[in-house]
Amino acid sequence: MPADDELHRFLAALSPASREKVQAQPRERQEQLAAAWETELSEDTDLDTLDELSPDAAADEAAERVVRDFFA
Repeated sequence: MPADDELHRFLAALSPASREKVQAQPRERQEQLAAAWETELSEDTDLDTLDELSPDAAADEAAERVVRDFFA
């Protein structure tokens, strides 16, 4: 499970509406989503170019993808 700082970084990367949805989940589920976000950041090659241009934008996009997948 991710450490508190990883969860905090994940929540910070989310839009306010997505952050609210995630924070309404149990802590364990929030940590699972943060772990999925870390995986998305490290494994999705589509984010590599975006990360080179703007690491924050890549983190935001990965976070929103994880939330979209979970709440779809």
